Amino acid sequence: MIKSDLRKGEIGEFYAGYVNRIPNDAELIQTLKDNSEDFSSFLKSIPKDKWQYRYAPEKWSILEMVQHIIDTERIFQYRALCFARNEKKSLPGFDHDIFVLNSDAEKRDSESLIEEFEIVRKSCLFLYKSFSEDRLKIEGNMNDVIATPRAIGFIMAGHVLHHIEIINSKYL
Repeated sequence: MIKSDLRKGEIGEFYAGYVNRIPNDAELIQTLKDNSEDFSSFLKSIPKDKWQYRYAPEKWSILEMVQHIIDTERIFQYRALCFARNEKKSLPGFDHDIFVLNSDAEKRDSESLIEEFEIVRKSCLFLYKSFSEDRLKIEGNMNDVIATPRAIGFIMAGHVLHHIEIINSKYL
């Protein structure tokens, strides 16, 4: 399935900004794969002395940002799995600032975070390859937003692109 197959209403307004970063002709599985490889390469190019840098006191370091991406990937994979399995209960949101504050990312090193991201995304690829076209279209409710597993896949890829833009503009 390609991004242009998404129907209006498969993603909430907030998440549209992430999905809009992906080209309309992008195929879902290939996008997730390429996005993972590109992000890993990008992270490996960041100088070691930048990983703990904050451009303002209340802003996250790159270590914290990568941990945030990993946490978000796990949550979105869970949401996609629930929807594909036809869960009808509304799934809760999460406070990403609280998650980062309690992540202990500053005690990690860049190599372990990059490896963890790669493993989490690899798990995501296996999950998405297991979904049939019909399962990718099942709607669910996440924090009062209607979404489908296929929309969530593009949200995850766009979320990574969003943070690459932030790192390039504010940290490097």
